[in-house]
Amino acid sequence: MCYLIAKERDAHGCYALKTRHSKHLAELKRELNEAVGYKGVQLVTISRPTAYGEYAPYHFVDTEQEFRVLVKGLRQE
Repeated sequence: MCYLIAKERDAHGCYALKTRHSKHLAELKRELNEAVGYKGVQLVTISRPTAYGEYAPYHFVDTEQEFRVLVKGLRQE
């Protein structure tokens, strides 16, 4: 188990999706990086949120679809 984190570089807090290490996770990160990486959104995979206070507060999402929508909505221009 791991968490995929999406954080705007200059903002407090992040979105977090509980997931598993897999090829699908790598593809999801690649897709989202292509969509928002150049806009200053950082995507990171972490083992447990309590160990990474720099990303707090965490907004945990329930589904991958919700995570995609929220992340793609960051830094809209």
